[in-house]
Amino acid sequence: MHPPGALYYSGYNIDNIVGQVTYEEIVHLLLHNELPNKRELDETSLALFSEMTLPDQVIERLKSTSPYSHPMEILRTEVSHLGEFDPKSNDNSNSANRRRAIRLIAKIPAIVSVFHRVRTKKAPVAPKKEFGFAENFLYMFRGKKVDQKERTTLERYMILHADHGLNASTFAARVTASTNSDMYSCITSAIGTLKGPLHGGASEQVMKLLSEINSLDGVESYIQGMLDDKQRIMGFGHRVYKTEDPRSKHLRSLAKALCKEKGMESIYKKCRKIEDTVRKRKGIFPNVDFYAAVVMNALGIPIEFFTSFFASSRVAGWVAHVLEQYSDAVLIRPTSKYVGGFKRKIVPIENR
Repeated sequence: MHPPGALYYSGYNIDNIVGQVTYEEIVHLLLHNELPNKRELDETSLALFSEMTLPDQVIERLKSTSPYSHPMEILRTEVSHLGEFDPKSNDNSNSANRRRAIRLIAKIPAIVSVFHRVRTKKAPVAPKKEFGFAENFLYMFRGKKVDQKERTTLERYMILHADHGLNASTFAARVTASTNSDMYSCITSAIGTLKGPLHGGASEQVMKLLSEINSLDGVESYIQGMLDDKQRIMGFGHRVYKTEDPRSKHLRSLAKALCKEKGMESIYKKCRKIEDTVRKRKGIFPNVDFYAAVVMNALGIPIEFFTSFFASSRVAGWVAHVLEQYSDAVLIRPTSKYVGGFKRKIVPIENR
């Protein structure tokens, strides 16, 4: 049993992973339970790159979406549509599902990127073979060169979000998989679950909180006002961790370095003061969403796309869990207890 306040991927402590491996290596680890050798890494990287394009029909649908739609609504719908273009949709073998896993890991960032481009009236950008996966994602999203600090930051962000046990969205994916439904349905279930503000959508709420606090001096009174009104402070507390979320310290470091480079140190200082205030008054720590929001903001990602970047990272964990659930072949069907009344009598409609 691992110590409290620690996170492991297939037996590797996240503290030892961050900065030591690429996101592609984490993809291979989650899918195969082993870090790849050089040949395996090259194969995984090439497979991911080859799937970072979208069917023309999907691109056309992205161009016709409502201007009021949230990116997670679009992502949820287009992942479902991807199932239409699976050349072997009736093949439910392990090898076919592993190919689908790679396809989904690669195409979710592509959907997010293309949707952002067409929504801002810009042409989609094709990935470059010489770029790594995370770098290609940011390049396709923004359409401009990614510097080394940005590349390192997004890669580490994606690694830190790749998996996290049986969280709500992963559980949703596994429930769907337990019925032997297809992988596109499983990931659509996960995306719909992640969208909620009590799960992946929390990082968007964090940024709104930061924008409402006008100055460093106003932090303590604002937070106290929220506590007095019994409001939830988004980005704090976690059901699993009673100490600091192990991902938070890495994201805090990433946020500090990138904010310094981008001339955004004031927002980082505001975050530190919020963290100190909440810890002093409530005794709780920031979770993954708090500093993740700052990292996304410093990378220039629009707030409404924060959760879709989370999804683009977490999909590696989702598909790994789906594959495991397929191999377990156990239907997840919790029992329930009815607590309402019995022996109720029908009243004629004219008397109701």
